[in-house]
Amino acid sequence: MAAVSSILLPERLSSGDTVAVIAPSSPFDREKFQKGIFVLEEMGLRPLFSDGIFETRGYLAGPDAHRARLIHDSFMDPAVKGIFCARGGYGALRLLELLDFELIAAHPKVFIGCSDVSVLLNVFYSRCGLAAFHGPMMQSLGEAAQPTKQAFIDCLFSGNPVTVTAENRVVIRSGSCSGIVSGGNLTTLCHLVGTPYQPDFLGHIVLLEDVGEQPYRIDRMLTHMRMAGCFEGIAGLALGSFRDCGQPDEIYRIFDNVFDAGSVPILAGFDVGHDEPNLTVPFGIRAMLDADNGRLSYDASAVAG
Repeated sequence: MAAVSSILLPERLSSGDTVAVIAPSSPFDREKFQKGIFVLEEMGLRPLFSDGIFETRGYLAGPDAHRARLIHDSFMDPAVKGIFCARGGYGALRLLELLDFELIAAHPKVFIGCSDVSVLLNVFYSRCGLAAFHGPMMQSLGEAAQPTKQAFIDCLFSGNPVTVTAENRVVIRSGSCSGIVSGGNLTTLCHLVGTPYQPDFLGHIVLLEDVGEQPYRIDRMLTHMRMAGCFEGIAGLALGSFRDCGQPDEIYRIFDNVFDAGSVPILAGFDVGHDEPNLTVPFGIRAMLDADNGRLSYDASAVAG
């Protein structure tokens, strides 16, 4: 995933905007989904989704072609100003060979999700040059804490550069750096290795998070990606939550060990990932990571207008 020469900024959202809700990965809990829809409505948005979003095929939210079509239709619909995901799980990887990246680049819009949706966030940036957003989805938004909702609004509605603070910061390696922010769920990104969509984070600040992975698996995935060259020349590392992955100190020691040959700043403790709060973070936009002061400060807004 090489850096693109220019970035497409979606238009910022405003009260009254219609936003599409899609399910690119796994089926979801309808009650939690509806609570998330209510939150969007409370923010002044008009969620739009078809009955097709409720399709299931085993562990997938319908056939691959169906889920890819929902993505294409949402980007092409002139009434839609943003695209939100119902849930992660698994399935976005299966869509990459079906997506029309020229179509997506021709209709830049706010696109937000996390977990399995990390695949789409990174590929939309690398293949389309589209700034995307790592943040909450419908299944969790309905029960989100106020900081999650506020960060969501600040990032997508305000049009101002944002600063993400690591409230529980742990400085694994001190220092500061500048770079384009990208990354997401470690397990999901690791599964891109060896494909045409393999991450290349040269010059990037890489944000990583995960859930339910034992420490040795975290070590294995990081080592695999390092040996594959994914982390060569990174600017720095920002770590989100690693819920149910063992003791945090052990996870942090793994990162320190895997990246012991470098001198990049590594800051843990961002409220990003499979926990609450889950702050919205733009991908594809340059920021400054200040490990010692616990901040990720963006140079510019990730939305236009």
